[in-house]
Amino acid sequence: RPPTYRGRARAQVRRSGRAATGTATAGYRDTVPRTMRICSLALLTVATVAACAPAVSVRVAEHAADPLCSDVVLALPDELGTYPRLRTTSQATTAWGDPVTPIVLRCGVEPPGPTTDTCVTATDDAGTGVDWIAIEGPVAADGGATWTFTTYGREPAVEVTVPPEVTRDSSTAFLVDLAPAVNKSPQLRSCV
Repeated sequence: RPPTYRGRARAQVRRSGRAATGTATAGYRDTVPRTMRICSLALLTVATVAACAPAVSVRVAEHAADPLCSDVVLALPDELGTYPRLRTTSQATTAWGDPVTPIVLRCGVEPPGPTTDTCVTATDDAGTGVDWIAIEGPVAADGGATWTFTTYGREPAVEVTVPPEVTRDSSTAFLVDLAPAVNKSPQLRSCV
């Protein structure tokens, strides 16, 4: 009696006119539980959707081609506080959080000169500090405002823009997490 073939193996036998060796798919459905197949399909779908997530559109900075910017960007964390890192469309940029209202970092912005704007130093537990000029944007009706932080005394300069959706609900203490990366850009001056 000839062997029984299921699925693909039977189709190959019909096309070639020869018998296939073994049973290529015979018993496959019996050995892999249905829930495992469903879970595998769901995981594959999630991975595919995540890979196709749109990149955040970010305007490139004037001096983004500075080689130190690549050092800065490569050293940035995959998460900023609780915000996951996102893909961006421009060189020397990174974003975290919600793709619609992301926290955006641009390396290579014009270094600020002496200013009377508020200058804050964010220092981590290891004593690594970065001076930032902090500028609050217009306050919205709900009390939120966009904050722009630009490194002071570093070339190339780094700018971080934090949207009101983030500043309204959490602090900007995550700037401390950027210190190891931002320190790839040498400090030439400091806040007084």
